[in-house]
Amino acid sequence: MARRGQRQSGATRTATRQQQRQRPARKLDNEGILPVLARAVREVEAGVQRGPTTQSLRTKFQVIALLAREERTRVKADTEASETYRTAQMKRLDGIATILAKTAARDTSLLALLAEDAAVSDAAKRLRREMVMATGVEPPPEAEPAAERVEGVPLTERRVVPQSVAARQLANPFLPPDFTMAEERRPARARRLGSWELIGPLLRAFEQGGASSCMDLPEPRPIRTPPGLELMPHQAQVVAAAEDGHRTFLLADEPGLGKTAQALLAAQAARAYPLLCVVPNVVKTNWAREAALWTPRHPVTVIHGDGENVDGFADIVVVNYEVLDRHVGWLADFGFRGMVVDEAHFIKNKTSQRSQHVLQLADRIRERTARPLMMALTGTPLINDIEDFRNIWQFLGWIDEKAPQRALMEALEETELTPLDPGFYPAARSGVIGLGVVRRRKIDVAKDIPARRIADLPVELDDAVGRSIRQAERELARRLVRRYETALENRISGRRTEGIDLDLVRQVAGWELSDKASSTDGENVFSMVRRIGQAKAGLAADYAAQLARNVGKVVFFAKHIDVMDTAEELFAKRGITYASIRGDQTRPTRQRNIDAFVNDRDVAVVVCSLSAAGVGLNLQVASNVVLAELSWTDAEQTQAIDRVHRIGQAEPVTAWRVIASQTIDTKIAELIDSKAGLAARALDGSDEEVGSSTDVQLEALVALLTEALEDR
Repeated sequence: MARRGQRQSGATRTATRQQQRQRPARKLDNEGILPVLARAVREVEAGVQRGPTTQSLRTKFQVIALLAREERTRVKADTEASETYRTAQMKRLDGIATILAKTAARDTSLLALLAEDAAVSDAAKRLRREMVMATGVEPPPEAEPAAERVEGVPLTERRVVPQSVAARQLANPFLPPDFTMAEERRPARARRLGSWELIGPLLRAFEQGGASSCMDLPEPRPIRTPPGLELMPHQAQVVAAAEDGHRTFLLADEPGLGKTAQALLAAQAARAYPLLCVVPNVVKTNWAREAALWTPRHPVTVIHGDGENVDGFADIVVVNYEVLDRHVGWLADFGFRGMVVDEAHFIKNKTSQRSQHVLQLADRIRERTARPLMMALTGTPLINDIEDFRNIWQFLGWIDEKAPQRALMEALEETELTPLDPGFYPAARSGVIGLGVVRRRKIDVAKDIPARRIADLPVELDDAVGRSIRQAERELARRLVRRYETALENRISGRRTEGIDLDLVRQVAGWELSDKASSTDGENVFSMVRRIGQAKAGLAADYAAQLARNVGKVVFFAKHIDVMDTAEELFAKRGITYASIRGDQTRPTRQRNIDAFVNDRDVAVVVCSLSAAGVGLNLQVASNVVLAELSWTDAEQTQAIDRVHRIGQAEPVTAWRVIASQTIDTKIAELIDSKAGLAARALDGSDEEVGSSTDVQLEALVALLTEALEDR
């Protein structure tokens, strides 16, 4: 008994010592920001489960996410802490993130608060400060915005001036600002409206709706265009308005009505050069291509990365939002006389860096230039609510932070009404529209446009994957050249041909196509095209998401399952409801998904396999098709488009064909189009044979080899 008592006493002493060692750890567990976040996230979870989600819960949800993100960064950077400590903290942060994800899955509207550029309200800033103070730490008066730094480098240090731009400045150092705008920009003399807050009533005027949202436009007149190109009447109206002296446009036509061409030709009519075009990355290459087509006498340059290849003497400068922060310094002093912002709803968030940079550039242009051309292009000026108008109106110079600018104020004064008068709202709405709102739908101008058209959307693969694809394409070309040279040297006949032997080129391309062993010796044409499709997947899905938000239902076609998977992941991330039609589905599942897309207004996109959904479907509830990957035949492409372009389709159909620039993708697109012409001639009675998929594959290799031989 004594020994047992001694053993118990020893065990007790051991337990006591363990408890003493554990107490500091528990104390540490209850210190810092994590316990505060853990309590708060449980409160949010419970509140959302009870429903509905209040504004205070939304604010707390966002602040928890922000602080958890900051704490994760701090823990990773803490080199003095032990690995055990960091692992434990990261595990606790993962637990908080899991609860946030489950909560957002219950109320998907919360997902928007997790975006990098999500607006942070004053209430959220106050709550964040309170939660930090609850840990016993006094936060700094004003924390530096995260967007101001990239990997610890201040934004100003990331700014660059391309060498060609510096050369332009040296070539013409006397670029005096044009201050003739100063007189025109004087504030209007407010009379009865001087003491009124007017931005809110102006926004409410659009909430109430009304008649057409299109300014009075002049009748279309003949406009000289490059050979082979012709403006449609509705496009010519905007160009005529610019020619007549109108200088601000919110061009909100539906996608497919040619906003890019309208903007470029309006700039030419207004002589608004140099012209700055700020566009999404997915359409940057397309803007350069369209500029070269419609305004060939005005050189265009595209800013990539740090702008090493920028032409500082170009008339048209195209830059995407993602690299604007590096170039905003020299762009502000470049002397632009016009500015176009494509997909202008991208600047709706006032706190985002891209919005601030766009507004800064717009103000700088107005300071230097008399009556610059300012154009905001978007198929959907409103994404969430009426407040989305604010930044677009400010970019155009119609309002500032607090009040209408001179032109709009004068229009409001002329109504002789105040916001107390019911008639103020329709009159105010008309006043804003008269400043330059242009909105036409496909159905409104159906007589202007073909019932079915294919619009190519070139995209640039400028990341590591794109560079890898182009390198693989060069390796394939070199392999073809080696086979050609070997065949030329080993000819039994000894026949020699001046220049390139085109017969032998076709023969070598045929060997490559039929040589199954080539797949183990570097890239072949099939694997390369598949890799291009994978690289384009995110860009194509991004454009489909924009279309879905702009005009409604969209049909998305792809050849490969991994491309479909990538698209569906992006749609889910953006909160876009989609249906899927694949070859491995049972018949009931397939039909349920078709019915969901056709009948459910909330299902915005259907993701289709070209092989499984290219025939036998009626999807005419949509009028826009995105072809994420190219077919090997025009027939397959046409069959996909015809799922939408069918008898009973009330609107013109546009198929957006996504093409990877500077790759074999462009050659394949050209070949498919040439085969389409051949097919049309055959149907018209020609004896020529319509091409097959093998023809396109062979001709693509012929083009690749011929080009490589010419470049030697």
